[in-house]
Amino acid sequence: MTPTPLPLDGITIVDFTQVMMGPCATQMLADYGADVIKIERAGGGDISRGFLAARDPAGLTNPVFGSLNRNKRSVELDLRRPESKEFVLRLIETADVVVNNFRAGVMERMGFGYEDLSKLNPRLVYAVGTGYGLSGPYTHKGGQDVLAQAMSGVMARRSDPSHPVSIYPTTMADYSAGMHLMQGVLLAILQRQKTGRGQLVSVSLLDSMIAAQMQEAAMHLMRGVDLNWGAMPLTGVFETTDGAVVMVGGFKTDPLKYISLALEMDDISSDPRFATHELQVTNRAALHDIWRARFRTNSTAHWLARLDEQDLLCAPVQTLGQALDDEQARINDMVLEADGEAERLRFAGSPVHLSDAPVRIYRAPPKLGEHTQEVMAQHPPAKRAGAA
Repeated sequence: MTPTPLPLDGITIVDFTQVMMGPCATQMLADYGADVIKIERAGGGDISRGFLAARDPAGLTNPVFGSLNRNKRSVELDLRRPESKEFVLRLIETADVVVNNFRAGVMERMGFGYEDLSKLNPRLVYAVGTGYGLSGPYTHKGGQDVLAQAMSGVMARRSDPSHPVSIYPTTMADYSAGMHLMQGVLLAILQRQKTGRGQLVSVSLLDSMIAAQMQEAAMHLMRGVDLNWGAMPLTGVFETTDGAVVMVGGFKTDPLKYISLALEMDDISSDPRFATHELQVTNRAALHDIWRARFRTNSTAHWLARLDEQDLLCAPVQTLGQALDDEQARINDMVLEADGEAERLRFAGSPVHLSDAPVRIYRAPPKLGEHTQEVMAQHPPAKRAGAA
């Protein structure tokens, strides 16, 4: 039986990206069928090939690099050499998309800027991921996930003002911007079907983090109010005898009554300190002290069962390892596995599930330059007129 074509079969992407924002965008495009040709610098390649490499046994895939580069082909080039640049231009001349996440001016200095490449290939979608945008005072400033957390206001926002300002330990800016970059590429491809023309797609870490706060931003801009979902009075994290539970009690009529039932305690819904939302906000610390003492008297499983009985939103606080081992993650295909050359490959799966295009590892994360000769053979120099 002929396999079902993947959504992006026939789309060729020339990928100059490295580290995380760009590679996670191009990996998702590769997962759904695009031929992603990863251009890597001679002798080193993507910077993330070396991240924490000293901890990896020789010959094994670096998990950091591998997590972002499955289903791609690697071409190793010294772009200071004219013949390498000429080859890349041949690739781009027939490609659908070029993606990079360099600082402003880097692609232009190599001769691969948008203006030049769009003349070479008017149908080209040219996607750029930056730290702060293509123009403005921070254009040439180095961008990075933690910096975007700080500059966007995300880092300053805490569920409890007594907590110190700190770095969020998951690279949410890189991931969010990467997904926005991927969306921009797909939108530009769809518009090209209507216009016949490619276009410039731009995404930044800063913009992605501001956009993630769309509700908070609207409240600030229109009402001058600080909206903080983590500081809601009926929301909190509470330690138990063997772990912790997160409870979100706000999405229910008369929540204090049902929380009291779940926690097997006297009903505090009539307590004048908590009679209104405003009083609950004012007296949040006292309310949480009551609940904190109660949660500490029994296990996580006990309290989850009790909260579920009252149809209150709740969940255990799990480690990443527990989340990956959870039956729900397995059912959702959130762990992908395949045989690698030296070890079993195990990566996080795709959060987008298409019934006719399930994601799989059909090409292991490439060795540096693994596909150089293969891709060059597919894009040979044009014969000059009169040549034999």
